[in-house]
Amino acid sequence: MGNPSFLVRYMLSQGINYYAMRKIMLCLSVLYSSSLAALACTGISLTAADGSYVQARTVEAAAGELDSRYVVIPRGEKFTAYTPVGATGLKFEARYGVVGLTVVNVHFVTEGINEKGLSAGLFFFPHYGGYVEYDPRYADTTIGDLQVVEWLLATCATIEDVKQAMREVRVVALEQSSVVHWRIGEPSGRQVVMEIVGGRVCFYENTVGVLTNSPGFKWHLTNLNNYVNLFPGSAPSQMLGEQELQPIGGNSGFLGLPGDATPPSRFVRAAFYRATAPQLATGEATVMQCFHLLNNFDIPIGIEHPRGDSPNIPSATQWTVATDLKARRIYYKTMYNNSIRCIDLSTIDFDRVKYESFPLDKDKVQPVEYIKVF
Repeated sequence: MGNPSFLVRYMLSQGINYYAMRKIMLCLSVLYSSSLAALACTGISLTAADGSYVQARTVEAAAGELDSRYVVIPRGEKFTAYTPVGATGLKFEARYGVVGLTVVNVHFVTEGINEKGLSAGLFFFPHYGGYVEYDPRYADTTIGDLQVVEWLLATCATIEDVKQAMREVRVVALEQSSVVHWRIGEPSGRQVVMEIVGGRVCFYENTVGVLTNSPGFKWHLTNLNNYVNLFPGSAPSQMLGEQELQPIGGNSGFLGLPGDATPPSRFVRAAFYRATAPQLATGEATVMQCFHLLNNFDIPIGIEHPRGDSPNIPSATQWTVATDLKARRIYYKTMYNNSIRCIDLSTIDFDRVKYESFPLDKDKVQPVEYIKVF
């Protein structure tokens, strides 16, 4: 990993003690691990018959446990953005209330939604993205990549707002190995992917409704053409010379669907699962459908490490989240507790609530219901 100098300087300036700093540094070493397979997030989206629109995704890190929390941001909260040398960048104030799920640092919102129904999330994008270099002369319009979701949700109501806002800032890497791209959606069902390549911000309309990691989004769309032969259901029997070939089991139409955990394979698999999912009646039913679909992308901890060299955590898939943009509700479950929890933004008074952050799990244990048989 790179030397996380920006957080070292910031934490020292804030008087954060050695043990707290050591914990954050350990989390950063997980986040910026050279084992890029560990950063394996998968995103899907579905629309319900009642017009509800749901964006869902997994968050992975296989090198160790992320310090994940949920945050509540009130209107009027003031921020100073991180740059590679500390909290010295863009100053902004929250126009809209936000609920977000974070990793490592409470300002690194990885997935969230604001009270207008705008949703945004970041996905790691190594080797293919590239920002402008940090220049202290432009510090007052500079923001670190991992804080972009917090800033956009706090200040933008629509995708068009996002596009305008991105013209006015310089996004920089907090670490050289830190490169991400973003998924942004509206309650209407419109979704875009935002990528920064060679310092240039690009937006792509995401009609396929899926996002993973590298390579770039357009490459993934092209790659789908390699699977033009796949279809739901069973393949018909056919003759191979004089030998009759018959399907061995159900879903033979998907023979050839890649099953590994690389970003291209997960993109293809997610695209076909999403495209063949039946439309359900309500947003709540669609949220549960998204969790079922994303269960197929849970990554067991053992597959991404040499034998006997894996950390003591239940899964590389640390949490899964589904957001109903129309209802303004964010649901999540974790590797420790598969019970689904929900935060309903309509119940929060963003003029009165204080800035808050809490661990995703109060207790890191899976509740088990024991059934008595009489």
